[in-house]
Amino acid sequence: MEFKINRNTFLDGIQKTLGIVEKKTTTPILNNVLIKTEKDKLRIIATDREISLISDYQAEIINKGEITISAKKLYEMIREIQGETIHFIKSNNVVKVTCQRAVYKVPGLPADDFPAITDDSDIKLHVLKGSVIKDLIAKTSFAMAADEMRKNLNGVFLETITEGDKHIWRMVATDGHRLAMAKHVTDEQTPDFGKGIIVPRKGLMEIRKIIDENDNIGVGIQKGMLIFKTDGTVLKVSLVDADYPDYRRVIPAEKGLEILLQKENFLHALKRMNVVSSERYSGVILSFSEGKLTLNSTNLDVGEATEEIDIVYKGEDVDVGFNVNYLIDAISVINNENILFEVGMGLKPSVVKPAEGDSSLCIVMPLKI
Repeated sequence: MEFKINRNTFLDGIQKTLGIVEKKTTTPILNNVLIKTEKDKLRIIATDREISLISDYQAEIINKGEITISAKKLYEMIREIQGETIHFIKSNNVVKVTCQRAVYKVPGLPADDFPAITDDSDIKLHVLKGSVIKDLIAKTSFAMAADEMRKNLNGVFLETITEGDKHIWRMVATDGHRLAMAKHVTDEQTPDFGKGIIVPRKGLMEIRKIIDENDNIGVGIQKGMLIFKTDGTVLKVSLVDADYPDYRRVIPAEKGLEILLQKENFLHALKRMNVVSSERYSGVILSFSEGKLTLNSTNLDVGEATEEIDIVYKGEDVDVGFNVNYLIDAISVINNENILFEVGMGLKPSVVKPAEGDSSLCIVMPLKI
């Protein structure tokens, strides 16, 4: 096996696999990437059995073959090498990587021991813009649960809905204290996800990494796996085999107190309150009164912060408490200049969403004050 390839191309290809290969495993070959030659291209494959990445790159193929080699070590080698072209030779499961005067020799493992991964080129794919997928992930992923024991919440829920001649992609995430939801409406047909699917956290992060905003991405589903295809790359993610809670029950039936706020003013005021938060307490009390909003955060371990900002409001005085980080997360992903804050009365949930449009929202449970 022998080939030559552009250093930056090879480096980018190996780097894409680093989040997938297993760091701690009783199966050493899962630390490796499979490198194989096919006609005038090089194929790089990585898997942890739950997520698989198949990428093709242009290369000068001198002799065909295949080998697996440590992804981490190969990446470190190529990163430190100076020069434009990598010369890669395999002989008896030993790999020699050279570039200019630098020469590395490292042992590999036979490709026969690597899990079989197919590119599933026959699957029907539905095209979605990369920027749309990234936007859906950005506006929901922050609300995923971090508790490994709650596997149905440790990911995002993705469903497709048809309403008349409109087709909707909807993504939802919740950790039980907050819920984020975003949607994209299109005239194009969508895949049939049945009652919806759950994409695990790790898979979601890999999806975000490989997708370019300007690309058209093919999306499909087969045998419990969600498949994303770009030019030269296929990512397969095993879905969570569990039921997602009915998120519709969390959405408030009645609108709370509607307050229009300038996003940046409110966001930076919350960040200043967050300075005095800690792991033990990260609450902020919002006091709405005529023409102003007073923010207060008191932490016995750190100190106290208070600030006032001007708002357009003429209703009764209202005090409500929140986890300051939850509000910051919800507001940060809104692209509009103004936000609409629907404040629930008592201990009812509140809603944060753009002042215009209905493409996303975040529901946040209040704190007792």
